[in-house]
Amino acid sequence: MGLTSKKVLVLAILFAALLFVATVWLWPRLARRNWRNVSGRVGLLLATQFALIASLGIFANQSFGFYASWADLFGQETDQGIVVDHLAGGTGGPLQVYSTSRVPGVKGSLPQAVGQIQKVEIAGATSHINSQAYVYLPPEYFQHQYRKRTFPAAVVLTGYPGTAKALVTKLQYPRVAQEEAKHGRMQPMILVMLRPTLAPPRDTECVDIPGGPQTETFFAKDLPKAVTSHYRVGKQSGSWGIIGDSTGGYCALKFAMHHPKVYVAGAGLSPYYHAPIDPTTGDLFQGNALLKNRASLWWLLKHEPAPDTSLLVTSSKVGEHNYKDTLKFIKAVQDTHLTRVSSIILDSGGHNFNTWRRELPATLQWISGRLSDR
Repeated sequence: MGLTSKKVLVLAILFAALLFVATVWLWPRLARRNWRNVSGRVGLLLATQFALIASLGIFANQSFGFYASWADLFGQETDQGIVVDHLAGGTGGPLQVYSTSRVPGVKGSLPQAVGQIQKVEIAGATSHINSQAYVYLPPEYFQHQYRKRTFPAAVVLTGYPGTAKALVTKLQYPRVAQEEAKHGRMQPMILVMLRPTLAPPRDTECVDIPGGPQTETFFAKDLPKAVTSHYRVGKQSGSWGIIGDSTGGYCALKFAMHHPKVYVAGAGLSPYYHAPIDPTTGDLFQGNALLKNRASLWWLLKHEPAPDTSLLVTSSKVGEHNYKDTLKFIKAVQDTHLTRVSSIILDSGGHNFNTWRRELPATLQWISGRLSDR
């Protein structure tokens, strides 16, 4: 559970309340003046006060957004800031590469054999949003016989708050993609991995907020344009797909439905189907009913023409809260008779990295089969 999750706050409050009750209940038994009873009283008082302070701290953090994640809270976010030069005429380019690295979990170091990961900064000319990302280039990208070939690309999104690096190190998208392509189960693809939180710590739910961050514009226009200008990605419709988990899964489905000419396939791992409003999001729509409606995938299926795109949704019969909604969503998409829908339904699996790792190979195979390299 993330630091900004409501469940964390509820659990902290319940734990503090239980400690308070335990202190009142046990205090008479610890009334004697020996070191054990004194230590017990001190321990109960300290534990109760710590739980109360932690509850207040978590509440304040959710209200004001001081820290976006546990890693941020404990100082484990080590990525340094990057200076981006905004030169007249845009001569700095919409995408700048800052470092390269090997693919974790894959033996070998030559890009021609195992591919490469590049850390980049993407500057959105239309949205005016800058975001860091990790780009995975498959081995074929560096091989002489493919020097004139273009490749399909998939955007990969984390949940909220998430870190882009977790897509590389925890979910291991590059390693799985390399392995699947090596054994002929998917075509070589470029992966652009980042988090949907482009204005941290605010959760923008991938919408264009009136007077605020233009997140959807960044993903629908700026990102594909920047990546295509720098890498050999197919430029025709059909070359781009998008994958995400949790919040990123909702965003992936929404972008495929809103922009089918950009993203011809969208895969949502444990997604939800409308944009929530909570302390992390703020007022996303500023009273604009149309924006609010179009952020709901249910509303889109009912009120707008069905987009010519392919969707994949995943859930678990036990462990995922979106199971019933996912079945309803599949039925609603089937009723459109144009949008195509597929699913991965596990018998059990929670809302976590382990579950998504189990779904990842099949998801990459699915999206690969729907993209063109032209």
